[in-house]
Amino acid sequence: MKISVVMAAYNEADYIDEIIARILAAPGGDKELVVVDDGSTDGTQDKLRAWLGKGLVRALFHEKNQGKGAALRTAFAAATGDIVIVQDADLEYDPAEYPKLLQPIIDGKADVVYGSRFSGGESHRVLYFWHYVGNRFITLLSNALTNLNLTDMETCYKVFRREAIQSIRLTEDRFGFEPEVTAKVAARGFRIYEVGISYHGRTYAEGKKIGWKDGIRTLWCIVKHNLWS
Repeated sequence: MKISVVMAAYNEADYIDEIIARILAAPGGDKELVVVDDGSTDGTQDKLRAWLGKGLVRALFHEKNQGKGAALRTAFAAATGDIVIVQDADLEYDPAEYPKLLQPIIDGKADVVYGSRFSGGESHRVLYFWHYVGNRFITLLSNALTNLNLTDMETCYKVFRREAIQSIRLTEDRFGFEPEVTAKVAARGFRIYEVGISYHGRTYAEGKKIGWKDGIRTLWCIVKHNLWS
């Protein structure tokens, strides 16, 4: 079984080499890494080009920054594996946890798996209280409209059978990807599982990009994609 790890990268020159090395070293069998650079200006593109030909690393490049959702659409279309894992380009999520994310799909129980930062006894870096409150509220609102009981809708770690994710038409360019894909996998009746993961969050000084405006947009996307999409 082949695994496609898909990753959007934007101005991650400080982290890109380490995360790629971790992905390639992670357990999980035969895998490819599809990285979409989303118009980086800090040297990320040069570092990605140095990885080409080393293992199964494929890099695609957007001329202008379009957002995480747009970069992931490009990556999903290029993925060739049986299972597709979304990975962030920072070091907040640990690729060593791929096996437990993959297992419900390998066992034939799930079409989609979410890695929850709020479920289970895994380690977490202690950071922003209001981010935690915001994530909880956003997940609650999403659940109310999808009729799911997720604990962490906003998680990066989302895993799909390739046929499932490539069958969904996605439109959101930025962080609205998370509520949009959740609404659409729920509407399609895909079997969704959730597993606990660790989380090593970073501060804004360390490069965190999501802000309060993205939170407002996420609320709109939850309503839009559940009621009108």
